[in-house]
Amino acid sequence: MADIVPPETRSRMMSSIRGRDTKPEILVRKILRDLHVGYRLHVKDLPGRPDIVMRGRRRVIEVQGCFWHRHPNCRFAYTPKSRTEFWQRKFDSNVARDARNHQALRDGGWQVLTIWECETANDKLLRERIARFLGMGETGGTDQEDGGHPGEAG
Repeated sequence: MADIVPPETRSRMMSSIRGRDTKPEILVRKILRDLHVGYRLHVKDLPGRPDIVMRGRRRVIEVQGCFWHRHPNCRFAYTPKSRTEFWQRKFDSNVARDARNHQALRDGGWQVLTIWECETANDKLLRERIARFLGMGETGGTDQEDGGHPGEAG
């Protein structure tokens, strides 16, 4: 199936998609502020420049788009119908890079929480998940990178 817009228009549209300060990332930051948790953004000296870094807690939060980072079994992680080979290479590259960066962080003693874009739709569950990850929840445990959907045990 051919694209419905010219390649130049599609290129301009895709290049306008932000990688920082996205709505899901801003929502997570708001929850952290409400929990009185200090953090830094996009720390350059850590693998992959994690979205949110809490150095004193040795924790990072990555807020990832379901489409770009291929959230498993998510309806937003579809593959475009045109240029499928290009897209598959792009997605495979993104997933491999994410895995390398997250492993390097864990090897460096960091705990990593991945929050998927679709998970930000339920503020209550998101707030609870972040609090658990930070050891502030009722369970007091930590929530490792589980990649689940909202409402799943993790």
